[in-house]
Amino acid sequence: MVNKKMYKRIQELKKKGYGKLAIGRKLKLDPATVRKYYHMSGEEYQRYQLETLTREKAFDEYKEEILAVYESNGNRKLNMSAVYDYLEERFITLPGGEKSLRNYIHFLEESGELKYQSRARLYIRVPELAYGKQMQLDFGEHRLRSGLKLYIFGLVLSASRYKYIVFQDRPFKTIDVILHLLDAFDYFGGYAEELVIDQDSLMVVSEDYGEIVYTKQFASFIEEMGIKMYVCRKADPESKGKIENVIKYVKYNFLSLRDFETLEEANEALGKWLKRRANGKVSQGSKRIPGIAIEEEREYLKPVKNSIYRKASYLGREERVVSDKSYIMVGGKEYSVPVEYRSKGVEFYKTDTEIFIFDSRSGKEIAHHEIPKSGAKKVYKSDHFRYKSLNLNELEEQVLLLFCDEEWKGFVEKTRKAFPRYCRDQYSFALDRFGVIEEIGLFQEALAYCLENRTYGMKKLYDTYQYLLNEHRQEQEIIAGVFGKATLEIKRASGVHVPTRSLEKYETLLSGEERGVVE
Repeated sequence: MVNKKMYKRIQELKKKGYGKLAIGRKLKLDPATVRKYYHMSGEEYQRYQLETLTREKAFDEYKEEILAVYESNGNRKLNMSAVYDYLEERFITLPGGEKSLRNYIHFLEESGELKYQSRARLYIRVPELAYGKQMQLDFGEHRLRSGLKLYIFGLVLSASRYKYIVFQDRPFKTIDVILHLLDAFDYFGGYAEELVIDQDSLMVVSEDYGEIVYTKQFASFIEEMGIKMYVCRKADPESKGKIENVIKYVKYNFLSLRDFETLEEANEALGKWLKRRANGKVSQGSKRIPGIAIEEEREYLKPVKNSIYRKASYLGREERVVSDKSYIMVGGKEYSVPVEYRSKGVEFYKTDTEIFIFDSRSGKEIAHHEIPKSGAKKVYKSDHFRYKSLNLNELEEQVLLLFCDEEWKGFVEKTRKAFPRYCRDQYSFALDRFGVIEEIGLFQEALAYCLENRTYGMKKLYDTYQYLLNEHRQEQEIIAGVFGKATLEIKRASGVHVPTRSLEKYETLLSGEERGVVE
């Protein structure tokens, strides 16, 4: 079995158009090994690695009934307890509780099978432009002589006519469209500013005089990627003729003379045809070879981003070792993970707005954070620091690791003696509140005050710290208002750079705690 890095390399080369033999030569792998992993998806690789099977969802057999309930209520959001009660009334015994039903309905939402009515969005028609400006998407169907029915996904860059096509053997869902788009972006080496589609129900819920309502998943995806949309009417050759011609080209040039027994055989042959003919011969529209023109267009394409819809894939993940305080460092910020992973290796997947953390062995998601827009350096969730499975001594050890100084150690010991029956509550409170400290200097001051006045207890320490922090913020605002404005006026008047000091320096000057020459 190849390791994860080698599996990723095989998949990356596959997306770049390499065949099995070429990949084997490049990576110096046995052809049989390459064949084994060439068509294996990330999920299949994970299952193969763990030798487990994916568990069926408990409410799968009730899916049609659940969707019918929502449809009969205008596809609006319903109270989950009411839905559960309705199903229980009809079927008496259900395979799970309300929480299981809630999770299953969230799954239907994410898969695009359950779409709520939402506020319409306005789109503006943009004419076809040059390199990097537009791509067109369309779908098709074709039944082979063998009886195999293929569903066709096609995407083309309008300027270079460079094409990406793939088959699947079942009707498309919204998530399929999104994942195929991401694969196409990899194949192109980027993506254009605008995507042209027709009013397909996989992406568009409704249209009324230019007002477009997208499906929930697709709306989220185009917002994440920052893609402009142009929705045209079906069979509109002026707006979407390029891609419709590509779908016809696949049907009449490639599929009409070929027959396949399996989807894998069809896609393997399609990849060779795509490289050899569809992108390797002169396009009648542009009079250029798409495989050559793409090299110019790639300079104008937007770079491919990590997407939340690919978080389950091994591709794009990076490795980190969790610190002894249960954090990993990514992009200059620390993100918490459950305490049981400290000092262990994990993997993370980062998008523009979120970060997902996974168990490196099982691939299971263990943490999820939004990336802060502010200057915060540490992001945590209190649930990661709940130690219900630990005994009291182990719990105390985690509390002592929060700060490495004798004052903190002394305070913890005093608190344990002061509250012998409530130590677990005290320690849990400390782990919840002191995982992230905004002003460590003020915390140390609060700690010293509590020790000096024999005011023990984590809640009292927290209240003291909050009091000092609020005072500090008010003083900062006053000082910033006075000195910040004066400094700005001096700069504007003289054009000379005026050196500045920290606001803490001014605080000490104003309070009379510092005397002497100002540096």
